[in-house]
Amino acid sequence: MNPTLRRVVAIATLVYLIDRATKFWVVEVLDLRSRGHVAVLDPWFNLTMAWNQGINFGLFDMGPDAGRWALIGLALAICAGLLFWARRRTGVMDALGVGLIIGGALGNVWDRIRYGAVADFLNFSVPGVRNPFAFNVADAAIFLGAVLLLIFAREPAPRKSQSGGRARKRR
Repeated sequence: MNPTLRRVVAIATLVYLIDRATKFWVVEVLDLRSRGHVAVLDPWFNLTMAWNQGINFGLFDMGPDAGRWALIGLALAICAGLLFWARRRTGVMDALGVGLIIGGALGNVWDRIRYGAVADFLNFSVPGVRNPFAFNVADAAIFLGAVLLLIFAREPAPRKSQSGGRARKRR
């Protein structure tokens, strides 16, 4: 396995494990699904249970089973596509971006398999304006990974010349 893919796998594994640990703590230990809401630093930061059957902010919510398996398949296909793309990349930021996205996607896939929906619980608001949306560690990782790829993955992957060395850019 090339160094970029090793980095991707390491980052994705770390994100996945952090996401699983936080969701286990919130859903199973804290039992937020029964409690619904826990004020942490009210109104700035609270734990608010939300089950997301769609994608971000509940978009494309197709019901409990209609979209569940389609979204699982789509997430896995995107992960496979990103791995295929990343194997030709050499940048650390490429590996970080792809690893964050894959780790987050797999964390949310596990929720869809286990619970039928994604467990969202992090809620940030400001005084006087209650934010109705919640998210999780996986969502934050996916967002950050996408931003990193948009910023840093502009250069095409270096091509090898027929002699085996790196090809020079034409000016």
